[in-house]
Amino acid sequence: MEERIQKILARMGHGSRRQAETLIADGRVYVNGKRVGLGAKADPTVDTITVDGERLDYQEPEKIYIALNKPRFVLSDRAVNDPRNNVFKLVPDSDSLFVVGRLDFESEGLVLLTNDGELANRLSHPRYEKEKEYKVLVAKKPDEEQLNTWRRGVVLESGEKTATAEVRQIRLQGEGAWLSVIMKEGKKREIREVCRMIGLPIVKLIRTRIGTLTLGSLKSGEWVVLNDKQVEALRELAYRRKPAPSSRKKSAATIQKPKYISAKVNSGRGRNARGGAKSSRRPARSRG
Repeated sequence: MEERIQKILARMGHGSRRQAETLIADGRVYVNGKRVGLGAKADPTVDTITVDGERLDYQEPEKIYIALNKPRFVLSDRAVNDPRNNVFKLVPDSDSLFVVGRLDFESEGLVLLTNDGELANRLSHPRYEKEKEYKVLVAKKPDEEQLNTWRRGVVLESGEKTATAEVRQIRLQGEGAWLSVIMKEGKKREIREVCRMIGLPIVKLIRTRIGTLTLGSLKSGEWVVLNDKQVEALRELAYRRKPAPSSRKKSAATIQKPKYISAKVNSGRGRNARGGAKSSRRPARSRG
């Protein structure tokens, strides 16, 4: 069965769909000896697909899903000739995986490592509007005008305006405050840029939730293989269609919110998505 080549590449571990699209746009992908462009389709069971001259031996790969509490000052991705630590050094045997929900070098919290390119795309692409939640410690107590500006959207230096966000103060801490921020669309370093522009210096930024998956009790640097229940909840959210617009206002009782599932150890119950063993939490380990 023919399907878009970027979907095939993503499913076989060549990054997310957007990363696969970059491979195609750069002219590195061939089908039956001919270079292909974006939008091209192929049947991986029939056609010969090569990337950088290497033929893909098509086998449906086992899907892997790992939640990691990324520490501060750790890169979310591989960087050539960069000696700094990255998330792949924290999780053994993760070379074939890629990150869903990258965090900048100074930020910490929940990231998802997987080789499921389609799920990754649906969780991360702005058009699918899947929520990500953050706790942000700012150095000064915000006033209501600053919070309302953030909620409505802020025009960045690039000229782009950020999407609306749910922002509320959780509690005061010293001269500053902890804020809860929920976003459905995020640009690179958006929270830091917004806070800089509205005059709220950031002390700490932690992501606590991606869709239905929450950070739970994972400590900094710890990771856990998700169990079937956690994966199914993410997939149900990812493939849920947005409701059609309606002129009738729904009551709060009719609006169904997704159930949040913690990334903590599931007391040995359930089976994980990497070979059927029980879910387990591992400490961070560096491989060199």
